[in-house]
Amino acid sequence: MSFAVASTASLRAPVAFRGKAAARRPARVAASAHTHQHPRPSVAETASPGRSAVVDRIASGAIALATALTLATSPANAISLPEEEATKLICDAECEATINDKELFTTPTGLQYRDIVVGDGVQPEVGFQVVVDYIAKNEQGQIFDNSLEKGKPNDVRITGLGQGETNVIPGLDEGILTMRSGGVRRLYIPGDLAFPKGLASAPGRPRISPFSPVVFDVKLLYIPGLE
Repeated sequence: MSFAVASTASLRAPVAFRGKAAARRPARVAASAHTHQHPRPSVAETASPGRSAVVDRIASGAIALATALTLATSPANAISLPEEEATKLICDAECEATINDKELFTTPTGLQYRDIVVGDGVQPEVGFQVVVDYIAKNEQGQIFDNSLEKGKPNDVRITGLGQGETNVIPGLDEGILTMRSGGVRRLYIPGDLAFPKGLASAPGRPRISPFSPVVFDVKLLYIPGLE
């Protein structure tokens, strides 16, 4: 938090008080010409009670302001903003650092994938539902769907019927079909296997243009009915 410190000019005696004091000086000088001389009184003696009280209040206010600024800007009293929670990911920073070392597979449809973790469970059959977590990103790596952030995995029925006949985009359907439960895979889905109508932008979600390539990180959790 930052503060704007007012100019110290506001801490000097007001101009009105200085003007009244100057106006009274000629009268005292003129009066001394007709009377016997007396020692000049001290500033403390000539200061009016009203002026002294105002100056004291100004000084007290300046001290209070300085004290408040010191306390407010000290590290012990600084107001801290809550830390932003990290996005939940299937492939974290450590995974990203090594994923390009994994073998890249390309299917006849043009779908490409890398197995981050090869599952040791069963493989889905056409017509069965599978339970998966996935994170979907555009080509720039911006996330537009994340089941981990929703706190609930997705149920997906695998059809294996190709483009236009699947319950999810064809590239995701094809990519899951050859996985085994417990596996984690990154799918590089070409535009013709992605979203033919695209996706509109939404708060926290970028727009996906029609037939634009997308990337899915998928974790196949289990297959009801098969395990």
